[in-house]
Amino acid sequence: MIWVARIFSTSIGKKQLMAVTGILFLVFLTTHLLGNLSIYGGINAFNAYAEHLHALGKLLVVAEVGLVAALVIHVILAIMLFFENRKARPIKYAVDKSGGGGRTLSSQTMPYTGLLILAFVGVHLANLSHHIVDQTNRTIFQIAYEVFSNKAFLIFYLASMVVVGLHVRHGLWSAFQTIGANHPKYMPCIERLSIIFAIIVAVGFGSLPLAILALK
Repeated sequence: MIWVARIFSTSIGKKQLMAVTGILFLVFLTTHLLGNLSIYGGINAFNAYAEHLHALGKLLVVAEVGLVAALVIHVILAIMLFFENRKARPIKYAVDKSGGGGRTLSSQTMPYTGLLILAFVGVHLANLSHHIVDQTNRTIFQIAYEVFSNKAFLIFYLASMVVVGLHVRHGLWSAFQTIGANHPKYMPCIERLSIIFAIIVAVGFGSLPLAILALK
């Protein structure tokens, strides 16, 4: 456990671990989006994807536990680094804007979008769990349709996807920078990639409830 203590005792260690957990979530977002896009293949394709996913059984449970653990670590590190940065930099100083280092809306709002995403995850899971419990005779499409038929939740979901896009836009660039890809030759490309990926995530997930409602 000495290596754990070393990671949490240094700012660099915290940032590197936060970058790793952040990349794990980016991978999760990618696979989750690709799977959910099966809705564009029709109701049967969407239900089949959900059935194949649940057929993984214990493997799925292990993955979910791992994601929860990564989320807890990511949030704790984010809070720790936020207060460490506030304490170390009471006065803002200039930032090198080459390769995406300039201050943007997404970079300035990272702590706040992170908290909003955490709130969204809690509400989303609670809402889905409420509809799934004792609903074994219904398909995942029917459950999703009922969830998104609630206009208040639909608006909340769509707004949350904009927030996710903002967080991902800076998070992807920052993660690559932290793990050592901070090079004038590569960072501009990673900066553009982060913007494209953020748009894909926001638009992709944002389109899902609209596609579900359109199929009923």
